[in-house]
Amino acid sequence: MRVTMRRVLLVLGSVVALMVTLHLGQQVLECQQVLSERRHRLMRPENEELVMMGSNHVEYRYSKEMPLIFIGGVPRSGTTLMRAMLDAHPEVRCGEETRIIPRVLAMRQAWSKSGREKMRLDEAGVTDQVLDAAMQAFILEVIAKHGEPARYLCNKDPFTLKSSVYLSRLFPNSKFLLMVRDGRASVHSMITRKVTIAGFDLNSYRDCLTKWNKAIEVMYSQCLEIGRSRCLPVYYEQLVLHPEQSMHAIMKFLDISWSDTVLHHEELIGKPGGVSLSKIERSTDQVIKPVNMEALSKWIGHIPGDVLQDMAHIAPMLARLGYDPYANPPNYGHPDPLVVNNTHRVLKGDYKTPANLKGHLQVTQNTSSSH
Repeated sequence: MRVTMRRVLLVLGSVVALMVTLHLGQQVLECQQVLSERRHRLMRPENEELVMMGSNHVEYRYSKEMPLIFIGGVPRSGTTLMRAMLDAHPEVRCGEETRIIPRVLAMRQAWSKSGREKMRLDEAGVTDQVLDAAMQAFILEVIAKHGEPARYLCNKDPFTLKSSVYLSRLFPNSKFLLMVRDGRASVHSMITRKVTIAGFDLNSYRDCLTKWNKAIEVMYSQCLEIGRSRCLPVYYEQLVLHPEQSMHAIMKFLDISWSDTVLHHEELIGKPGGVSLSKIERSTDQVIKPVNMEALSKWIGHIPGDVLQDMAHIAPMLARLGYDPYANPPNYGHPDPLVVNNTHRVLKGDYKTPANLKGHLQVTQNTSSSH
C-alpha cells in the first residue's frame, strides 16, 4: 500500500513538474518574441520617419523614401548659386553646407575599399546592411534638422556627388544636380580667392587643373551611371546666361512646380522662408547679387602660357564636357536681357547687402579678389 501511494505521488509530482515546465517554457517563448519584435523595431531606423513641425504649424514627415535633392560639383562651380536659387522656392529648403556629410561618405567609402577593415567589421557584426542603415539615418537627420523644415529638402556639399551611386541606393527617390563649369574658371576662382581644398596646390594652375579634371571625371561618370532620370548636369555658364530657361528645365527634372521667385533669389536672402546664407562661406559675397555675368570670363589672361599650351592634356574633361580647351576667350553664348540688366546693376554696385550679413562680408571682400 505504501509502495502504491509512493508511486502515485511520484507520478502526480512528475505531472505537476511537467506542466510547470511547459508553462514556463511558453512564457519564455512569448517573452523572447516580444523582445525580438522590440529589438527588430529598434534596429531598423531606416523604416522610421522624422517628424518636424514648421513655423507655420505644418507637420513634415521625412524618410529614406522622400525625394531628396543633392547638389554638388567641384568647388567654385556654381553650387552655391544653384542652391540659393532653389532655396528661393517657397517649398524648397537647402541651407548652408553641412561639411560633415561628404566626410562621412568618404569614411564609408574607405571602409569598403579596405579588404582587411571590411573583414574586421563583418566579423564584429558591423555589416554593410548595418552601416547603410546608420548612414541613411545620419544623413537624413543632418539634412532635415540643420535648417527649417520644408516640403522638399536639398543638400549642397560640393564633394557629396563623388558618392552619387551610393547615395542613389540609400535614398531610392533622390535626385542629383551636378554643377559643371569651365575648369579654367573654377581653378582661377579657387586660386585668386584662396579657397582651400584638400589636395589642391593653390600655387599651381597646372596642379589645380589636374585635380579638377580628376574630381569632375569621378562625379560625371557617376552621374551617367545612375542615369539622366536621376542626375542632371547643370552647366554654370548656361544657368547664368539663361536663368529662366535653365531653371524651368531643372524644376521639371525635380518635378517641383514653377515659381518666379527662383529667378530673384537675392530679394529673399535673410527673410523668413527665404534664402539663408553662411557668413563664412566664400561664395556668399557673390550670391547676394542677382544672377550676372561678372565671373564668367575673369580667368582669361591669368593662366600661364605653358599651362594653356598643354590644356587639352592636363584637363581632357574640358573637351568631354563640351568646352574648347584652346579657346581664349571661349564663346559661352549670348545672355538674356534680364542678365544683361543684372550685370549692369552689379557693375554699378546697385545691389543691397542683406542686413544680417553686413559687417561680415567686408573681411572676405578685402582679403580676396572678386572672381
